[in-house]
Amino acid sequence: MLDWLFNYQKRYLRKIKPIVEKINSLEKKFEKISDKELGATTQKYRERLKKGESLDEILPEVFALVREASKRTLGQRHFDVQLMAGIAMHQGKIAQMFTGEGKTLAATLPAYLNCLTGKGVHIVTVNDYLAQRDTVWMGQIYHALGAKVACLIHEKAFLYDPEYQKEISEKMDKERDLLGSFKIVKSFLREIPRKEAYQADIIYGTNHEFGFDYLRDHMVYDLKDKVQRELYFAIIDEIDSILIDEARTPLIITQPDVESSKYYQKFARIVSYLKEGEDYE
Repeated sequence: MLDWLFNYQKRYLRKIKPIVEKINSLEKKFEKISDKELGATTQKYRERLKKGESLDEILPEVFALVREASKRTLGQRHFDVQLMAGIAMHQGKIAQMFTGEGKTLAATLPAYLNCLTGKGVHIVTVNDYLAQRDTVWMGQIYHALGAKVACLIHEKAFLYDPEYQKEISEKMDKERDLLGSFKIVKSFLREIPRKEAYQADIIYGTNHEFGFDYLRDHMVYDLKDKVQRELYFAIIDEIDSILIDEARTPLIITQPDVESSKYYQKFARIVSYLKEGEDYE
């Protein structure tokens, strides 16, 4: 059994190796484009998708552009192992990466690629801290490419906006770059309505926030009060914890009775007098 598993992994890595090589071959080309051209990436590739190209066809170019945006904003370059993980996640597979291998950075690749459909991407984190941290940290990449990124925390939602506070100094900007992996520079997060956050191209949040919003949306009386849009693509961090450990604890939501329970007792008595064919079909 183990031999089959390891052989499958080797075959898969060999299968995606040409894709990685194609991405690497585009690196020098995209190093020459301007920041303005980089910022037009989202609109450019959405137009190509509308004309009939598939995500798999544009994947090498888009991954190479995400890598270039990361190099310019964070000073970090996606390594081949991160490209492989990104391809696997895009294909709906589980990618196991150890601490320090850069899974947060790797997730930007499939997240950005799939957000180009315009249907939105959810990135599920294990706590509110990581949701905010990654929005600010990785948000620089998405923003450089022309995409919007938001996050959810308990009873609040934020949009990554580097222009939010005009008094942001160069020192704070450097602080975001240097400490982004463990400190949240909240000055770059602008509070917005929850419904607006779900309209962002990419949204970070915990499984509880997404789950309870889903439940609340099924309790509204008017459809315009729903905050979520149709679900499309999600990347889950610590998937074993969220889909196995935490899945054993159900999400339960309740609300107080609007009307007295006495009405239900009265209606129950009335129903017993109704006759089939006369009062109902």
